[in-house]
Amino acid sequence: MSRTDTLATEAITEQITEALTEVLDPDLGVNVVDLGFLYGITLDDGAVTLTMTLTSPACPLTKPMEDQIQIALVDGGLVTSATVDWVFQPPWSPARITPDGRDQLRAIGFNL
Repeated sequence: MSRTDTLATEAITEQITEALTEVLDPDLGVNVVDLGFLYGITLDDGAVTLTMTLTSPACPLTKPMEDQIQIALVDGGLVTSATVDWVFQPPWSPARITPDGRDQLRAIGFNL
């Protein structure tokens, strides 16, 4: 991969990550990036596959989050398609929450 290609990939990855800050966990109202749910971004010719997790494999909210992801990334014009690969290894832990995420959770009454 050329330096130009690498810089372009880094730029779109950054834009995708920024767009995902608009995707909220329906239970908490905090975005999936600050909650530490995003494990990876893989680009392939205009399509993106996100490797993500949730607090629990039993969480029933994958569909609403996938819908929000489609709106943020595909409808937002960043990619032609978006797929989420839900994984639970390594397991999510509160240590993955960003400082901004911690502030947002504290604002709604969580003690972290």
